[in-house]
Amino acid sequence: MRILSITAQKPNSTGSGVYLTELVKEYALAGHMQAVVAGVYKEDAVELPDGVSFYPVYFCSERLKFPIAGMSDEMPYPSTRYCDMTPEMAEQFLGEFLAVIERAVAGLRPDLILCHHLYLLTAAVRKHFPGCRVYGFCHNTDLRQMRKTDLAREFIREQIRGLDHIFVPQKAQEDGVKEIYSVSGEKITRLGMGYNSTVFRDTRGEEKDGVTRMVFAGKIAEKKGVMSLIRSLSLLDVKKDTLKLYLAGSTGNAAEYGQIKELAGRCPYSVEFLGRLSQTELSEVYNRCDIFVLPSFFEGIPLTVIEALACGNRVVMTDLPGIREWISEVSPGADIRYVELPELKNTDEPVEESLPEFERRLAGALSESIRQKETHRADVSRISWKRIAGKVIDI
Repeated sequence: MRILSITAQKPNSTGSGVYLTELVKEYALAGHMQAVVAGVYKEDAVELPDGVSFYPVYFCSERLKFPIAGMSDEMPYPSTRYCDMTPEMAEQFLGEFLAVIERAVAGLRPDLILCHHLYLLTAAVRKHFPGCRVYGFCHNTDLRQMRKTDLAREFIREQIRGLDHIFVPQKAQEDGVKEIYSVSGEKITRLGMGYNSTVFRDTRGEEKDGVTRMVFAGKIAEKKGVMSLIRSLSLLDVKKDTLKLYLAGSTGNAAEYGQIKELAGRCPYSVEFLGRLSQTELSEVYNRCDIFVLPSFFEGIPLTVIEALACGNRVVMTDLPGIREWISEVSPGADIRYVELPELKNTDEPVEESLPEFERRLAGALSESIRQKETHRADVSRISWKRIAGKVIDI
């Protein structure tokens, strides 16, 4: 089969980029012919399997003078928010992408086009290539954009309804797709999430030094709950030299990052910023740590949780819609403590007055996990990119 994968963002960053890249790897192993179209900067090094053709759309260039359009307000690289796009910018964005996609379609003659994010570019691809079979992947941030941003909303809604099929992580996103795009359930398939089992695995030894190490991985941003996490540490009754927090990831908001660094400097426990890590480096960090923390206010299915479980971590995370049910299905008995979310506005923004109580709940869950000492190892064998890739082809 000939498969064209499309994303408006970098294919090697954020959860949706990892999702695209891992599917491309699986299809390469299965012998399918492939091409990828993605938004990048000229200095980016894009790693794809041998034989996969890459068609870049360059941002901050002569044709597209603005940064990459990001599905989240804070991306781990310079980005443009869709809510800040002018009609002229949107026209340039679509014109450049469609011109590059036309070249990719002419070169590959795809049997199937896989578009990531049910948003502006996917809608334009559906309209521009009426004779092609086009599938769309929901990554949750697209639902957020539709709820918060007025940009071409009716055009997007109309064209997304015309997709041949839609894939969602789990039930919460299926409900969102039905509500926002008025798509029938027959057109939607839940896929869940995969992970790279050759990289993320438990390799830890039995050495103990009395220090509990916690790790967060993701965008270092307020909406990921990082500020609340740091503040919650001040509520713990743990000896100063027996607890350490690692923050792995980068940020696209320099001012917010500065505030987080300042907050970390006042924390009674050691907080170390690791920056952006490769998958191998992140796996090594997980294996050095005891507890993975995800206090995020908004996610689809967070890949980092599965990776951390595979490396033998206990998990403390916010009780995000649908996640508890999905994990209990694919990894029964996983060592996870769920923390009730604070009151939210605009989908992913916490109401400030509700944060102190949320941080007390978070501190309580962290304290329980610290006292537990030993981890009940999770069985994540049911989760794989190969299974997901095969399910897409089966459809």
